[in-house]
Amino acid sequence: MLDGLTMDQLRTFIAAADEGSFSAAGRKLRRAQSVVSHTLANLELQVGFALFDRSARYPQLTEAGRSLLEQARAAADSMDAFKARARTLAEGLEPELAVAVDVMFPIATLTNAVQAFHRSFPATPLRLYVEALGAVVQPLLDGRCRIAVIGSLPDVPQGCASEYLAAIPSATVAAPGHPLAKIKGTVSRAEMSKHVQLVLTDRSSLTAGREFGVMSPLVWRLADLGAKHAFLRAGLGWGSMPLHMVRGDLADGSLQQLRLKAHPLLGTAFSMHAIWLKDQPPGPAGRWFVDQLKCDSV
Repeated sequence: MLDGLTMDQLRTFIAAADEGSFSAAGRKLRRAQSVVSHTLANLELQVGFALFDRSARYPQLTEAGRSLLEQARAAADSMDAFKARARTLAEGLEPELAVAVDVMFPIATLTNAVQAFHRSFPATPLRLYVEALGAVVQPLLDGRCRIAVIGSLPDVPQGCASEYLAAIPSATVAAPGHPLAKIKGTVSRAEMSKHVQLVLTDRSSLTAGREFGVMSPLVWRLADLGAKHAFLRAGLGWGSMPLHMVRGDLADGSLQQLRLKAHPLLGTAFSMHAIWLKDQPPGPAGRWFVDQLKCDSV
């Protein structure tokens, strides 16, 4: 009986467990509730025990069902990876490579990777989007690019695979004439909240209603990292920047690094990851490009 198990049954089982009801699973899978119920009943008949307790209003996983759920997920993920790899091999070299890159990623490393890509794949056009937060992910989800390099957005969207690239050090800075720069020792959150914080805004709607690293009620939002850098140097506020972008400013005194009390909202680095849709992994050129982004140390 178990040899007759199908991926369709496992995916239906996963959907029902995730959605909390057979009707919701049907909507997700675009099937009638009766089809979902029949599929799960057949699966239970094949494994020899109940996966769901149906005595309440909504079905609940039995202990046996919970124990099998992770194996079902692993089997589905393995099949997705198999199909994605087969699709990549069948496609061959990409006719074009489109990549969305977080603005926090070091431009020198990106430039070196692009130069090397041009030498190695001269017949493959490269399209780059440089954005921040959700606007890095949006082209990937819209199908406009194959790979996204995220860092300022800490979340990997559902349905995406990720691969770690590097940790990009950051620094919280202000101009030397700014009130916070004149504080000796550690700057408290109370002091930070009295002054304008310069933050990047999201050009997409993916992070609507969410804040990342915002510590002050006085906020100026900028869509361009270069503008944020210029505003910081002009003393118009304080904010965090990738360390590689302000090393020169810290060295010549144009900016001063603030010593902050440790806080989870203001980390010391951006964790950069390459992500792609699980069912559309990078082809040969994309795989090569992702590896190049790991080559340079920051």
